[in-house]
Amino acid sequence: MVNYALGEPDSALSGADYRRYSRHLLLPGFTPESQQKLSSARVAVVGAGGLGAPILQYLAAAGIGSLTVIDADLVDSSNLQRQVIHSEAAVGTLKVSSAAKAVHALNRAVHVREIPEVLTPANALDVLAGHDLVLDGTDNFPTRYLVSDACEILNVPLVWGSILAFDGQVAAFFGDNGRGVTYRDVHPRPPKPGEVPSCSEAGVLGPLVGVIGSTMAMEALKILAGLGSPLFGRIQLYSALTGDWTRVDVARRPGREPVTEIEDLVETCGFPAVIASPIAAAAGPGFSSTGGEADEAEANDVDDSSAAPTSNLDPEVLSPSEAIREAADGRLLIDIREESEAAAGMLPHAVNIPRDRLMEFARGERVTVGPLSGVDDLRGAILHCEGGARSAAAQAELAALGIEVGDMAGGYIAAQLGA
Repeated sequence: MVNYALGEPDSALSGADYRRYSRHLLLPGFTPESQQKLSSARVAVVGAGGLGAPILQYLAAAGIGSLTVIDADLVDSSNLQRQVIHSEAAVGTLKVSSAAKAVHALNRAVHVREIPEVLTPANALDVLAGHDLVLDGTDNFPTRYLVSDACEILNVPLVWGSILAFDGQVAAFFGDNGRGVTYRDVHPRPPKPGEVPSCSEAGVLGPLVGVIGSTMAMEALKILAGLGSPLFGRIQLYSALTGDWTRVDVARRPGREPVTEIEDLVETCGFPAVIASPIAAAAGPGFSSTGGEADEAEANDVDDSSAAPTSNLDPEVLSPSEAIREAADGRLLIDIREESEAAAGMLPHAVNIPRDRLMEFARGERVTVGPLSGVDDLRGAILHCEGGARSAAAQAELAALGIEVGDMAGGYIAAQLGA
């Protein structure tokens, strides 16, 4: 269990505060000091889009003292289907400005710092320093790694979320001075450009961002107020199609050295450079440079797609075309989706073994499952799910049991888009 303690609150609650936050104060274990911690907290939200919308609204309503909103993007009409913090009147304006107006309309006591620029390796540490917590709702892999690395260096807890199509996931990371779990423990390296579809390619069900974003806000309040058991060392996976939540425990990868400097993944991994908003650039030095462009997170979660690493430090991730080709050559391809999902369509040569049954087999709780009659039959198989979230998590969980398997990046959705 990771314990993260926020500093002492700055000031006592006023009479108006007691009335406004009375429903918090009625909760068992939620004391006036808990609310004071929220009122004194400094929180950075990277992304004012799909996930950022419910995050900002619930944190503002909860009385977070200071919110830094980081996003270089402008509101587009295509955002309105899910980014409920923005209105039709905001189309064409900066997301950070639209979000700040909505926050102030909800709670004028919240101080909002607007940063309408792109978060970069050059400015990430300066921008995120001084915050008690960071929430990442971005939709591109370089920024996700950048935020995680910066938080590990700064030793600041991070709440992360990701969505795509009908699937979402939430986790809390805390470097804990080289002892805790971060995004790099779950996904050591990023996928190749174009390997995992984005929400603009695969779509996203509007309310899904509300489910995941609200859960991220919940985790933030738990961490800041010292409530319950935050998701440190755990990932919660959600399927909108089934309504099921699945918990996956994760651990720090053996031998992983703490991150001590920021890596420029735009350069090293071949991602296109992210250009800052021209409006933000025109805003001049009054705005700190930063900002992940962050509508909603493209879910997945896979790491890299290089050929065939086999160690726990370098998990194997294959593109859909690679996975299908190897399955045609006889390698076992396991579809870990639920039977109801697989009934709608499966990839050639794939065998459907729902994730729960596969994990029971891996733990020795089942003697056989599908074509598997021993753990050795599972080693070296390739896993895939709908969007990549569940298979990446299952790969990590199996690795913790000493069973190395491959993961197909982007899941069934990516395979269909590439067909």
